[in-house]
Amino acid sequence: PEDINLRKALLKFIGDFSNWDLSSNQAYLEVGRGLVKAAHSEETPLVVDPFAGGGSIPLEALRLGCETFASDLNPVACLILKVMLEDIPRYGRQKMKAKRQNGEEVEAEGLAEALRIVGKDIKDAAQKELSEFYPKDPDGATPIAYLWARTVKCEAPNCGAEIPLMRSFWLCKKTNRKMALRYEVKKSNGGVPVVEFEVFEPNADKEVASGTVTRAKATCLCCSAVLPPERVRAQLSQQRGGGNVIFDKAGRQIGGAKLLAVVTLKPGEQGRHYRLPTTRDLAPVWNAQKRVEQYLREWERSDKKGLSLLPDEPMPTNDSHRAVGSQLPLYGFRVWADLFTERQKLALVTLQRIAVSTEQTALKEGIAIAVDRMADGNASVSNWLPSREEVKHVFGRQALPMVWDFAEVSLLSDATRSWSGAIDWIVKVVQAWHGSLSGQINVADAAESPLPDQTAPIWFTDPPYYDAIPYSDLADFFFVWLKRTLPGHSLLRDPFEPDNHLTPKKAEAVQCEKVLTAEGKPKDREFYETAMARAFAEGRRILKEDGIGAVVFAHKTTEGWEALLSGMIEGGWTITGSWPISTEMGTRLNARETASLATSVHLVCRPRPDAAPVGDWAEVLRELPSRVGDWMERLQNEGVRGADLVFACIGPALEIFSRYSRVETADGKEVKLAEYLEKVWEVVGRTALEQVLGIAEAQARNSATGALEEDARLTALFLWTLQSTNGERKNQKEKGKSEETDEDEEDIEDDEEERPQRKPKGYSLVFDVVRRFAQPLGIDLPKWEGRVIETKKGVVRLLPVSERAKVLFGKDGAKAVAFQLESTPQPDTQLVLFPGAKEHVGIRTRVGKRPRSMAQAAELSADAAVTTLDRVHAAMLLQAAGMTNALRALMKAEKDRGPGFLRLSNALSALLKPLEASNALAKEEKRLIDAMLLAMPK
Repeated sequence: PEDINLRKALLKFIGDFSNWDLSSNQAYLEVGRGLVKAAHSEETPLVVDPFAGGGSIPLEALRLGCETFASDLNPVACLILKVMLEDIPRYGRQKMKAKRQNGEEVEAEGLAEALRIVGKDIKDAAQKELSEFYPKDPDGATPIAYLWARTVKCEAPNCGAEIPLMRSFWLCKKTNRKMALRYEVKKSNGGVPVVEFEVFEPNADKEVASGTVTRAKATCLCCSAVLPPERVRAQLSQQRGGGNVIFDKAGRQIGGAKLLAVVTLKPGEQGRHYRLPTTRDLAPVWNAQKRVEQYLREWERSDKKGLSLLPDEPMPTNDSHRAVGSQLPLYGFRVWADLFTERQKLALVTLQRIAVSTEQTALKEGIAIAVDRMADGNASVSNWLPSREEVKHVFGRQALPMVWDFAEVSLLSDATRSWSGAIDWIVKVVQAWHGSLSGQINVADAAESPLPDQTAPIWFTDPPYYDAIPYSDLADFFFVWLKRTLPGHSLLRDPFEPDNHLTPKKAEAVQCEKVLTAEGKPKDREFYETAMARAFAEGRRILKEDGIGAVVFAHKTTEGWEALLSGMIEGGWTITGSWPISTEMGTRLNARETASLATSVHLVCRPRPDAAPVGDWAEVLRELPSRVGDWMERLQNEGVRGADLVFACIGPALEIFSRYSRVETADGKEVKLAEYLEKVWEVVGRTALEQVLGIAEAQARNSATGALEEDARLTALFLWTLQSTNGERKNQKEKGKSEETDEDEEDIEDDEEERPQRKPKGYSLVFDVVRRFAQPLGIDLPKWEGRVIETKKGVVRLLPVSERAKVLFGKDGAKAVAFQLESTPQPDTQLVLFPGAKEHVGIRTRVGKRPRSMAQAAELSADAAVTTLDRVHAAMLLQAAGMTNALRALMKAEKDRGPGFLRLSNALSALLKPLEASNALAKEEKRLIDAMLLAMPK
């Protein structure tokens, strides 16, 4: 009992200390570090992370008093790691000299103050050079942002008007304040219609017009003609993306991006103000273009070798990577400099040139990151957020989508995305440092660690996820500016390809078949699994024999899990446990689309002995159900639900399999991981069904006496998997934030596919997750396509009850059926309810053929048996329509039929309860079930 109490106390402390608000609490820090020291009394433990990325794992290790060795293949990540894990611990609170632009040295109390001094100096120096390009208004107002739209020409006959590509006409869209643009079409002197704008305060949202572009189709405001995507792409390609203004030789605008509005701050007045642009606003843009041309000519005449003045490195194309190169090259973006307007280029080059003169290494690296933050918030793919009245930075998510209308920041202001804001952000990070040892950073391939054998007691990492994120392509956006601000820096190079001018690609551990390895082979799934196995084997090499490993994983596809687990087992590890830990944002894009993991699953592992025995397949299968059942019960008691519970069970299940050097059947055939995982999914599914529906359903494969039919089992598993860990509390907590940001997040996306006018109702799961459950349980998914489920683009939607009315009641509908039902003798109730049914053990009713969404699946039979789920849904529809007498007749018949109807109804009500707090459909369907059950005869 004492050990149990101690364990509970330690777990409570860990949970409390994980609270961000307590991360720098001195009392918690001292206790946490004391516990680590007590557990490792002989020497300070070394935590090794070979996929360190942004550095959260090694940073936490330092916070707890550990030593760290963090490495990554990506040079951008390594520079960030060096600042966080080396520079800040070394110089954070140490007095240091800050050398100013005029050569004067000033003593600073620490790195934060030194950065403020140097940052202000850089701003003052930049202001002298750039103030003419960001002039104040005649009334003293300060422009903080310029709102632009790319433009194309209408190609309709007798039109030719300019179409500003705008996703929205909103300028400010807050609860207590709203501003927008409205337009008027007028005729120009040449007869071509033109659009003129004005700023106004709408009284209602409907007064604000819809945007002009959706999925790359542009609608002309003058003639309503629609310019197709291929013509939009062609016109913008001629403009190299369309972010710049096209001037004639006299400085008059003749095309290109259109300035829509200017956002200003007025002295002595609160809030942002909006005004229309004037010719005075375009003059600085023209001058900036001329200045950039001048700088380029001077650069070409100089003796400088190597790097160009502007980032002329090529952007990824469709042939290099799907996520980054899928759109922008189609619109004329060819090199990284194309992402910036001429004035943005001038500002960034000026900052970068001044920043280069910073002498101290730690200060120079911090300032270089500030320059990169400026690039992230000052590109022609940064859009304006009306809900927050600020500029959104480029990487709101891990992709680089097309943005039609964009915002340009006045770099010299103190608003969001300004230079002052970038410096303040970095200073806050330095000030939040809690004091720690200094870490060790290295650019390295995770499969080739520079550490000797059996060095570390802890190997802890968050690896790249299969084909989820194109890390290196995204990092190039920052890398091209970093290497100009920090020329010759040891971390900013490719140690494997000296001639590569961008971040390393060939050795990167991702699956992308468009990218070739150093041997010229495509990076397919086999490459990724091999790369992971090599990395895990290297971790096994450097870990002490009694050491422990931990791997973080949050990928939602089963393929991703299989690839990771395969690499771990082949690398010589035994998986001993898995713990789901809440680390993911509920409002992230994937979480809003389908059921995603609300947690990151932490797989705990140990080195497998070299002399591990061969396992017996039959013995492994005998042990599996009890291990999964025990773990499911334990996790459920901890509040873990749904997809989180499913994936968290994989770890304990894998301990059985991975403790052996290999597993063989009785005839000596090796059992592969994929085959074992199928059994794991089956056991998890059957255990879940037993909890939800009962033993009969858990044991049933196709049809068994006393068991509910396939569609009931499918529906129950579907709803069970959708349960969210701590879902009710989390969804309520984040509801406000989600509602505020949804529109902004949604509007910037543009994959050139038709977006449905309204997202279909229903519950969604990734197809492969549904398949993994259904197949071993004998559920034939194609048979239920169009009747219970609908599959499109790799996502399965469980049809809501309201969409099943036609299948259940036929074309005459519920009212006609109810009329017959109320006047029909009881024995014929089911025949009336389901037209065409035959009085037989398997009552059958004619339903339409399944949709074409599963074209390769077997044809759905024209005759399908009426199921218990059909009858439950029919009763819910009668309840929704207020047909009380018909409902009572049906319920009496069901009571006489047997307990299946009531058992399934109660199960569905229980499954919907955790979903109703965050899902309006679940709330409505639960209400119908509960009301319908009240009509059941006692």
